[in-house]
Amino acid sequence: MARSPRLNLIGIPQHVIQRGNNRQACFFENQNYQVYLDKLLEYSLKHQVEIHAFILMTNHVHLRATPRIENGVSLMMQSLGRYYVRYINKTHTILIKFFPTQRELKGLEARH
Repeated sequence: MARSPRLNLIGIPQHVIQRGNNRQACFFENQNYQVYLDKLLEYSLKHQVEIHAFILMTNHVHLRATPRIENGVSLMMQSLGRYYVRYINKTHTILIKFFPTQRELKGLEARH
């Protein structure tokens, strides 16, 4: 059964989770984290997504991101995943694969 389409609401912050397939490691040395962050910056600018926060764990990533264009987060994550998987597979002679990205919409609550 196909998954439900993702909501792509412009201007609404999203919690994005990207995991290694079968909880496989995604980062193997410090340089890997830097490459991921460099490309995150590049693709967030290209696809007009604001990155508010990130956490890079050994086998997954959490992002808090707000798209400024339709499908911005999807396009950013596709570009980032394609680049990073090729980079790791080439530089570490191992095969990694990202599990499909999960997202939650998180509206900002007003404080009184």
